[in-house]
Amino acid sequence: MGTNAVNSGEQMDRQSRILEAALDLLSRHGISGVSMRAVAREAGVALGLVNYYYDDKTSLIRAALRRVDEHDLLLVAPDPSSGPEEQLRKALRRVAAADLLTTRYLSLRLHLWALAQADEGYAQINAEAFDRYLDGLAALVSNAQPDLSWETCRERAADIVVIQNGMWLTALLGVDEASIQRSIARTEQIAFAPLQDHTIKDHELYES
Repeated sequence: MGTNAVNSGEQMDRQSRILEAALDLLSRHGISGVSMRAVAREAGVALGLVNYYYDDKTSLIRAALRRVDEHDLLLVAPDPSSGPEEQLRKALRRVAAADLLTTRYLSLRLHLWALAQADEGYAQINAEAFDRYLDGLAALVSNAQPDLSWETCRERAADIVVIQNGMWLTALLGVDEASIQRSIARTEQIAFAPLQDHTIKDHELYES
């Protein structure tokens, strides 16, 4: 392995540590707890290194938001090893993975949503990330339900996201595993409902 490759790997590792430190601080203290100095201390690197990669706090936060966006897209990434229906089911279950239903992660989501409400620049990043996630989820629905129009697939994806966000929010209150599984079942029923049953009543969603 050449020196350039090693240096590139080290650079990516340092940047990753800096971004993870910023996200950790966001999850614990919100935007007020994030500063270049605090991130450097949390990441265990020199302040000058943080300033080398990021011009200011705003550019650092934007990079951290994009890191979350990349992670979200992995939740709806296609899995060529599975058929279309199983790919969709895996994606719908993936949002309830143990590493996502943690206080740290859920608190981070709350702070990121608050940021989007408070700052136009952050709001744009959040909106663009949301659209990419919706498109990814809608593509999985479309592959599993090829007779549906793209508009219908995207509508179903939007309905599913409402349930997923609600599940994340209420998980902070200690909702039991049975409730989580019911929420996942609701998303599957929306995703796989026949075209004529696109409008699903609440009592139908809860039927086993």
